[in-house]
Amino acid sequence: MAERENRRDRREREETPEFADRLVAINRVSKTVKGGKRFGFAALVVVGDQRGRVGFGKGKAKEVPEAIRKATEQAKRSMIRVPLREGRTLHHDIEGRHGAGRVVMRAAVPGTGIIAGGPMRAVFEMLGLQDVVAKSLGSTNPYNMIRATLDGLKKEASPRLVAQRRGKKVGDILKKPETEAAAETAEA
Repeated sequence: MAERENRRDRREREETPEFADRLVAINRVSKTVKGGKRFGFAALVVVGDQRGRVGFGKGKAKEVPEAIRKATEQAKRSMIRVPLREGRTLHHDIEGRHGAGRVVMRAAVPGTGIIAGGPMRAVFEMLGLQDVVAKSLGSTNPYNMIRATLDGLKKEASPRLVAQRRGKKVGDILKKPETEAAAETAEA
């Protein structure tokens, strides 16, 4: 009986995860029709659980709240999982590209904070990163910057994933070459 209740609690938690969302950009767009112009709004939203999952979405509607709602729903459907080191930073330096936008992201020591601008900062905050240094090169278009950031984050690999892919143990991958050489000379 207790097992069934535990399963039900776990299922409820999985179905209703707590997501934070951040409105990155809102744009007034127009459509020219026979009688003149019809105005609407386009919204760009980043959604994340602040524990390693993040996604972005865009929505268009005649009213701002409806555009934001559509963008948020799309963002929740397009989420990706990113492995974080110690739950606060990246495992390694990465670069992402989309169109003319290029972003460089580097792991940082504790206490550094999020050193990134605009849309990239929103992605990192929703992802749950606390220490990262990032630079945007090329396009300043928020759509391209977010896509480039997510492209880079998709390339992020934890030592566990690398070890699994290579068929080795995590300890074998994390060994430093200097320590192995020192151990060999000590044995000889």
